[in-house]
Amino acid sequence: MDYKVLYRKYRPLTFDDVTGQGAVVKTLKNAIMQQKISHAYIFTGPRGTGKTSLAKIFARSINCENCQDGNPCMTCEMCKSFNDNPDIIEIDAASNNGVDEIRELINNIKLAPSNSKYKVYIIDEVHMLSQSAFNALLLTLEEPPAHVVFILATTDIQNVPITILSRTQRFDFTRISPSDIEKRLAYVCEQENIKITSEALSEIAYLAEGGLRDALSILDQLASQTVDEITIDTVLNTFGTISTAKIAEFINTIENNDIQGMLEILQEFKNSSIDSKVFINKLLNALKDLAFDIKTSKVEEKNLTFEDIKKLILELNDTLSNKLMSVDPYILIEMIVLSYMGKQETPDILEKTAEYFPGNSEEDKKTPEKVINEPKKEEKNTVNDTKLEEFKKIRINNCLAAAQKSFLIDLKNKWQEFIKFIKTVDNNIYLNICDTNLIVSSDCYFIIETITDSSAGLINISTEKIEEYFNKQYNLKYKIIAVNSDEWNIIKKQYINDLNNHIKYEIKEEVPLYIENKEDIENIAGDIFDKNKIEIVKE
Repeated sequence: MDYKVLYRKYRPLTFDDVTGQGAVVKTLKNAIMQQKISHAYIFTGPRGTGKTSLAKIFARSINCENCQDGNPCMTCEMCKSFNDNPDIIEIDAASNNGVDEIRELINNIKLAPSNSKYKVYIIDEVHMLSQSAFNALLLTLEEPPAHVVFILATTDIQNVPITILSRTQRFDFTRISPSDIEKRLAYVCEQENIKITSEALSEIAYLAEGGLRDALSILDQLASQTVDEITIDTVLNTFGTISTAKIAEFINTIENNDIQGMLEILQEFKNSSIDSKVFINKLLNALKDLAFDIKTSKVEEKNLTFEDIKKLILELNDTLSNKLMSVDPYILIEMIVLSYMGKQETPDILEKTAEYFPGNSEEDKKTPEKVINEPKKEEKNTVNDTKLEEFKKIRINNCLAAAQKSFLIDLKNKWQEFIKFIKTVDNNIYLNICDTNLIVSSDCYFIIETITDSSAGLINISTEKIEEYFNKQYNLKYKIIAVNSDEWNIIKKQYINDLNNHIKYEIKEEVPLYIENKEDIENIAGDIFDKNKIEIVKE
């Protein structure tokens, strides 16, 4: 088989060929030129950033008969026979991680090089060695024979004992920048006569996550897939990723309060089997750029303010980092994004919302316009953050004041049963509570835990409706409140501290979560005019 994969064919052979590791290259070249060769080095960094390649270049250079500015000459006998040189020993610690293998290595170290100046041991993935193997290596690593050089490579420096690190010179490899990866890919494409668009190059560089080897592997796969030009669509369809333009379109739907458009794009991503992590990562980057543009006055704030973007980024990041997620991630993304939309609701937007979250009756589902146009008997205003926080604080206090484990045991199973029940009754509520747990209960209050802050917020402004369903189902009279996981950790710690200090929790009178329109109008008008000179007329 004559074909050689691209990442092997274009592996750098000299320091000048190395991409994106300028600081490491400069230090190693200077060490060679000044003849200050250490007995042990450790190269650490992400995969595909050049650790093993630089180890081989360094090994070739220190044995080169005619080294030029730190680079191997590539013409002497040592350089030509490097791949077959018995004095360059590569060891994969992942499969040779026992103490017996290390003892055999130590015995061979004593033998002088057969035809080289230095015998070089390159131990890849060194963090995979067992503790006994590390212990066996310690003394030899500290005082090896003068003709031996160790180069250890690892992607997980935290798992290498400090006793090993203290005996080596450490070099940290960084992720290669997308621009550097693009330049190298463009060079390879030119050499291989591969036709590719600049957008496709950029997307490959993004997918590689700073690893040039991964980028070359992706390019190799795409090149073997098509004989025509590699376009951005080729990359997106092959690797299930998302274009920057599509992400910008998604953010635009949020800024324009286009709920239906947002839902359609999310559904498109989901139907395309695009990994939610890929989508969230790209969305986070785009939101970060938007926040930066707002702060530097390159763009004006629209529906999404800088503070909104900051909160949205944090909530999406919580979803991304939650490894134990049991609910469809796209449902959480929908709910998080929806909480930042519809701030200035119009009949059009309300209609779209009604279509997505239809009522329980068939009549409501068929005629959402009727629901929109008919005024409600008890219409209430949107809850402000201050009132919601006060409402939540009092309910948590009241629950903890009379909390008992027996109540929790009795209600925990009921809550899980209720989640299954509500799915058949009200899909809107189900989406809010489907991934919650009941964590504390008293005789008339209980607290539920959510994954994200936005989920807790959506539940807390809907407590009245949830309580109505729950209490009717089990013939109880409970009041509920929701907190996210981070909040609960803080509350729990404070509660335990208060118990230790003999601080008792007393039941407090609740504040109303909503204020009726009439009272709210009077308050607003009173802030502007003299209260003695205004009159609110009842209709």
